[in-house]
Amino acid sequence: MQTDRRTFLKTATAGAAGIALGSPLVTGQRKQSLDSLYDQAIVIDSLSVGRQWSKVAYEAVKRSGYTGIQTSLHNRTWDGALSDISAWNDRISEHPDLFMKATSATHFRQAKKENKLAVMYGHQNTTMIENKIERLDVLHDMGTRCIQLTYNSRNLVGDGCTERTNSGLSDFGVDVVKRMNELGIIVDLSHCGKQTSYDGIQFSDPPACFTHTMCESIYRNNPRAKTDNQIRTMADKGGVMGVAALGYFVGPDPGGKTTIETYLDHVDHAVKVGGIDHVALCTDFPIQGIKTWATKDTWYEPRLKSFKPSYNVKWPPWIPDLDKPGRFRSVAHGLNKRGYSDDKIEKILGLNWLSYFDTVLRD
Repeated sequence: MQTDRRTFLKTATAGAAGIALGSPLVTGQRKQSLDSLYDQAIVIDSLSVGRQWSKVAYEAVKRSGYTGIQTSLHNRTWDGALSDISAWNDRISEHPDLFMKATSATHFRQAKKENKLAVMYGHQNTTMIENKIERLDVLHDMGTRCIQLTYNSRNLVGDGCTERTNSGLSDFGVDVVKRMNELGIIVDLSHCGKQTSYDGIQFSDPPACFTHTMCESIYRNNPRAKTDNQIRTMADKGGVMGVAALGYFVGPDPGGKTTIETYLDHVDHAVKVGGIDHVALCTDFPIQGIKTWATKDTWYEPRLKSFKPSYNVKWPPWIPDLDKPGRFRSVAHGLNKRGYSDDKIEKILGLNWLSYFDTVLRD
C-alpha cells in the first residue's frame, strides 16, 4: 500500500516525539523540573516528632526542604507540657536562623521566604488539662495551636482508638472542642476512637482534621487507620488528612514488601475518597529519620509494652526511602509517576495544610 506524503510526515513526527519523550534528556529535564517545584513549594509535615535534637537533626532540617512542621510536645502532665513549650522557645531563640515559632498560616509563608522552619506547637492528648478547661487559654497564650483530643486510651474528653468501648465525646469533650474552636486551636482526631472522631467532626467549627493517620482500606484491621467514611466525612466538613509515613502504619512489612509505593497507595486512596484538596503528608517521627538514632531497646521494646497487640508494632519500623530528610521530594517524584499534575503535587506537599491553617488559626 502506498503512503502519501502527509501521512508519512504525520507518522514520522509522532514517532520522533515518542522517542524524544522517552529519551534520557527529557526524563532528566522532568526530574530537574520536579526538583525545582519541590524547592519552591510549601512543604509541611503535620506531625514531626521533634526529639533527638543532635547535630544530625539540625543538618537534616536544612536538607529536608521542609517549610514547617507540627511538633509533638508533652501531654501527660501540666508541668511537663509547660516545660516542653519552654524548651522549644529556648531552641528557637538559640537558632533564630533555623527556626520560627508558628501560630498562624502567615508564619509558614514567612518561613518559606526566609528559608527557615516554621514550628507549630502541638500536643497528642488533652490529659494535661485534666478537668480545667481554662488551661486551653494558657496553652494558646504560650503558642499551642494543635491538640489531639485523645491518644489511644480513654480520657475525660473521649475514647481513644484502642479503647474497648466506642463511647464518643463526653459533655466535657464537647466543651473542650468548642473552646478550642473559639481560641483558634486545631482539633486533631488522629488517635481518636471511631465515635469520638465522628463527634469531633460534627461539633468542631471550624473543621477538625487528622494530622497523622492512614487508610483502613489499604491497611486493614489497624486501629490507627481511618475508614473511607471517616475520611469522607472529615473532608466534607473542610478538614485535611496527613498520611503518616511511619513504616508499621503504612503496612505490615516495613523495609520489605511495605515500601514507598505502599505509602503512595495510601495517598492515592485518600485523594480518591476525600478529594485532592483534603490530603497532605506527615511522618510521625523526627526529621532525620529513625535509623540514625533508634535501637530495638529504645524504640521497639517500649512500644511493645505500651501499645496493644492490634498496633502491630514492627522492628525495624522504617521504610528506607522515607527514613531520610528528603523523603517528601521522593514522594513528589512518586506522585508525578502516578500522573499527578504539578498543581496537585503542590497541594499535597503543603498548600492544603496552608489553606486549612488560614481557616482555623487566628493571626
